[in-house]
Amino acid sequence: MHTLLILCCSSLALLSSPVLAATESGSPYTGSFIGITCVIIFLISYLFVLGEEFFHLRKSKPVIVAAGLIWLLVGLAFTLDGDTQTAAQAFRHNLLDYAELFFFLLAAMSFITTLEERLVFAALRAWLIARELTLIQIYWATGLMAFFLSPIADNLSTALLMGAVVMAVGHNNVKFVTVGCINVVVAANAGGAFSPFGDITTLMVWQKGMITFSGFFNLFIPSLINWLVPACIMCMAIERVKPLPDRRGQSRHMKPGAIPILILFLLTILLAISSHGLLHLPPVLGMMTGLGVLKLYGYYLSRFETDLRDTGHIHNHHSENLADISKMKGDHTDVIRRFDIFKVVERSSWDTLMFFYGVVMAVGGLSTLGYLTLLSDLVYNNLGPTLSNSLIGLLSALVDNIPVMFAVLTMQPDMSMNQWLLVTLTAGVGGSLLSIGSAAGIALMGQAQGVYTFYSHLKWSWAIGLGYILSIAAHLWINGS
Repeated sequence: MHTLLILCCSSLALLSSPVLAATESGSPYTGSFIGITCVIIFLISYLFVLGEEFFHLRKSKPVIVAAGLIWLLVGLAFTLDGDTQTAAQAFRHNLLDYAELFFFLLAAMSFITTLEERLVFAALRAWLIARELTLIQIYWATGLMAFFLSPIADNLSTALLMGAVVMAVGHNNVKFVTVGCINVVVAANAGGAFSPFGDITTLMVWQKGMITFSGFFNLFIPSLINWLVPACIMCMAIERVKPLPDRRGQSRHMKPGAIPILILFLLTILLAISSHGLLHLPPVLGMMTGLGVLKLYGYYLSRFETDLRDTGHIHNHHSENLADISKMKGDHTDVIRRFDIFKVVERSSWDTLMFFYGVVMAVGGLSTLGYLTLLSDLVYNNLGPTLSNSLIGLLSALVDNIPVMFAVLTMQPDMSMNQWLLVTLTAGVGGSLLSIGSAAGIALMGQAQGVYTFYSHLKWSWAIGLGYILSIAAHLWINGS
């Protein structure tokens, strides 16, 4: 708890420096009482976000309230100056930005949750466990799969899946589970950095048009270095022994429709890419169209499974698999007797979606008051883009990378595409420096309670930091500044 307070105070100091400078700048709103009050509201709400594990308060709740209060004060500030149009127009503009991302994420989450419900990830996990690999082999297999799966399935879902494999194989081997979980977090975050679908921040950059879809793959080698460097160092701590055998000994099978849904997901991604690249339409159009087709296929599945149950052709192993896998933390596999796509959508991460609303609207309110323009002048104009973008990653380890990246996108500093690639890389992988720096790390701390902790991760932060520095150097060497 003391460490959390230190981190909170550090982030407060980092974020409040623009406010102090604003007071001296003479800007109409940034130095005003209303402006400073808005910044304080945002910082207080983020203290609750950083302390979610201790307060047991969903992170979306404080930021939604903060966003509402900030915009009320923004409206009051402009109204007192006789301007009744600017605040409303700015609010609608930010709301439209959020709406595009909301529906895109909703579609993507629905596909991932449907694949979980069809036991695709459970079957993959069971297959890995059944291979009877050594601990070193499992360590590298889970890291490698996390790195290459997260660009498609997002870093959070990937970390939960591979973390479950590490814990299932490791049993009571605390050292292996700890190092294995850290490896999965770093790999998932690194893999998500070179794909628009790997993280919310990369998705925001792509939708804003700062980087083309193919441009993200320029980050592949820097991202690989970011994972491989600490992975090679940490693997020395793993014992060269075989894990205890899996006593359950049960194979798990995917449910009917799993493969067609996986193919449909890939086609939906292709539709989103092509409609954006060829027709210059927002990617959300392709994703929502694919979601509509998924819902139609879900209707077929519901009728198909009902018919099988009525004729007695559904085998018991599906329900047994569901019962087994539902005991594992991190899975969305509640027993559903009849497939219902709307039940699947209900199990999407609504807290994340609502948290994203609060962040986008709160940061948008501060931007309307002029704080992000001021911050851009203070940071990018004084330090230069390379150093500024490198420091963004350090800040994302303390503060969630979503508001950090949204702030940069809102500021829109005059940068080349290679600098946008750099800030995308640092914001994506910088959260690996601390366990609380990314959604993947926070989720795994909950999944492996008492084993993978803030302090166990902190012991290897120096190795992760080395990978972070070398990945930046690799990007500057390969792609230029």
